[in-house]
Amino acid sequence: MLANLAADQHRVGQLLLSHFSGMPLTDPRLHQAMQYSLLLGGKRLRPFLVYSVGRMLGATPADLDGPAMAIECLHTYSLIHDDLPAMDDDDLRRGQPTCHKAFDEATAILAGDALQTLAFELLTQHPYQAVSVERQLQLVRELARQSGYLGMCGGQAIDLAHTNKTMTLTALEQMHQLKTGALICCAVQLGWLCSPDQNPQHLQALLQYARAIGLAFQVQDDILDIEGDTATLGKPQGSDLEANKVTYPALLGLTAAKQKAADLVAEAHQALHSLPYDTTELAELASYVIARKF
Repeated sequence: MLANLAADQHRVGQLLLSHFSGMPLTDPRLHQAMQYSLLLGGKRLRPFLVYSVGRMLGATPADLDGPAMAIECLHTYSLIHDDLPAMDDDDLRRGQPTCHKAFDEATAILAGDALQTLAFELLTQHPYQAVSVERQLQLVRELARQSGYLGMCGGQAIDLAHTNKTMTLTALEQMHQLKTGALICCAVQLGWLCSPDQNPQHLQALLQYARAIGLAFQVQDDILDIEGDTATLGKPQGSDLEANKVTYPALLGLTAAKQKAADLVAEAHQALHSLPYDTTELAELASYVIARKF
């Protein structure tokens, strides 16, 4: 299952490590904080999606490296800021102290800012072999749009605004489609844009798939906040309950939340059926999203 996951995780990790090894030490502490958070581990699902979609559609692996590195930098910046006292105020991430705990709050803010800008530097300086200039511009536009006000940041703002407040299921889904789902959709788009596939219907099927697994990922996170343990999760178990956040189990109940996750995976599998490619790996990823324990 997911035979390429470990290889893709290693590939993007080594590329990022190599990039950091070659960076000038303008400020060693900031450099260390950026590298600490970026190379701490993690599932690397967004880079894997870039590689998996692009590979399926005929993109060259080298063309996918830039977008894969960029989206991991941007995702890591979001995690650093999400953990800050002004946001979720978390002490653990991936089983280690969060960036502001390992360093300090100001350094963590700067590390997040620097990783966000590094994402666009990596995306624009990459030596693409078979990606047109027009599509390179689309790569930048999609990463910017999906990570900003109309995407991830907008979702985070909705999340903060509804702490200790009620929320409908529709509003909860809208929030997570932005906060979590936007970057997952972006990963799919980046892989598609680096490929020779020009069919917009194929992209729409892939985006339907991405929206379903993005939401399933969040539902499973909510379930693991109840059923998981801190050692396995790598972050405090029960933190959502403690922060009085609206979650799927809170709105639906645990059993119905698990069924919701299963239904979303089925929706993701269905979306893949219209594609004239071997979608086995993407289907396996959808199933993994709700089978994972961290």
